Amino acid sequence: MGLAVLIGAFIQGTTGMGFALIVAPVIGILEPRLIPGCLLILMLPLNAYIAWRERGAIDFNGTKWITAGRVAGTFGGLWVLIAIPLAYLNALIGGTTILAALVSLLVPAFSPGKKAFVSTGFFTGITETATGIGGPPLALVYQHMPVATVRSSIALCFLIGEIISLTVLAFNGRIVMAHLTQALELIPVLAIGIFASHVIHQKINSRLLRSAVLVFAIVSGIFILLHG
Repeated sequence: MGLAVLIGAFIQGTTGMGFALIVAPVIGILEPRLIPGCLLILMLPLNAYIAWRERGAIDFNGTKWITAGRVAGTFGGLWVLIAIPLAYLNALIGGTTILAALVSLLVPAFSPGKKAFVSTGFFTGITETATGIGGPPLALVYQHMPVATVRSSIALCFLIGEIISLTVLAFNGRIVMAHLTQALELIPVLAIGIFASHVIHQKINSRLLRSAVLVFAIVSGIFILLHG
């Protein structure tokens, strides 16, 4: 799990996405009871740092509408957690990961408007609250914007959404001490990944790295789907 967190933090710090796609399948295989609480807690400092690092490039208008949709989607994600037994969460995580990665590879270019932002926020609220994975919809809606805008805007959307999801989950007894304890144990490797991304985030070919993340996501999703 530590290695997955380190790699995920490095890739998200460099490209703006990838942490949950890499870490969620690994945690889902090794300790599925930590999904989504531990994953959401780990993403708080990661996305706070990325949003602050490139705060000048944030798309605040898009973030506003995504957050509006996210509030409604969060309760949909909570329903998924209540309705689906823990034994089937692996299948949900694997299937969501594969579908999101395939859509990210195949979607044509477009200019997002208010409806696109709101629907993206709604879908992200469902998937991230239920599984910890919410990056692909955000990457889709921002994929044709400047790299700094992609990274910072997605990070801010994540940060706001994670606070909403964790609050709702905590009120419904879905966050336990084991989530916090495991997250704290993984903070040192998270910090290493963040530092590594800071060193090279302006030098790396983010398009190539994003493709590598999506390929990895598909392979990981298939593996966890079979495991589940």
